[in-house]
Amino acid sequence: MSARLYTDTDKYAWQSEFPLVEAYNSAVKDLVRKRFAEFGGEWRDFVAGAGETAITKEDLLRIEQRVLDYGYRFEPSAISSAAERPQAYKDKGLNQADFSFEHEQAPTAAPDAQGRELRGAGDNVVTRTQTVVGIARYVRTSDTVLKYLTEGVPADTIAIVDDSGGTLTAPVLEQFKGVLCAGGTTRSHLAILTREYGIPCLMNVKLSGIKDGQRIEVECTARAKTGDDYASGTEVPARVWRLA
Repeated sequence: MSARLYTDTDKYAWQSEFPLVEAYNSAVKDLVRKRFAEFGGEWRDFVAGAGETAITKEDLLRIEQRVLDYGYRFEPSAISSAAERPQAYKDKGLNQADFSFEHEQAPTAAPDAQGRELRGAGDNVVTRTQTVVGIARYVRTSDTVLKYLTEGVPADTIAIVDDSGGTLTAPVLEQFKGVLCAGGTTRSHLAILTREYGIPCLMNVKLSGIKDGQRIEVECTARAKTGDDYASGTEVPARVWRLA
């Protein structure tokens, strides 16, 4: 299978499905067009020279304020992730012990010889020499993060999150033993952060039947998924098991 080549049309004609993103991007494009017209020269000269000073911080702040004046509001990346992949986020109740991600494509299997029950898989960020075992804990709200900040993160926590941007969990991220994220790719911000902290992490995880407080094992020994894998559509699953 050959990788698809992206064209200028893909890059410049792309529109976001989120009104806020599209409103901001369109305003920036209009500003660039205006400043280029005022420049009156060649595009390559504008990009390599005058363009660096033609657009100022004040210009961008004015765009942001104008967008907000229209009634748009910024949202956490976790909300965007849920809007893009709603089937991956089916909250089973408000009780933390009842939280679970139920993905219809999650791989499952009966317990193996070691008593490990396959309950999901994802894209490994960095290959480790050993699998990681810990306690699954869903971190989906700022209240949970605040509790962890004030009381400490429970030992052996493998956080299950849906914020691929990493904004929600950033204050406590380094205290996690591992991270499973239901969205994003190995190039997402959360993946970059966990890589820098040296925390085992799977992105784009499809899970089923894992509840808060259960012991799980993560196959972070699997090959890390690369950009070429994403481009070619190659699946490189790293498994997640529920332990007895």
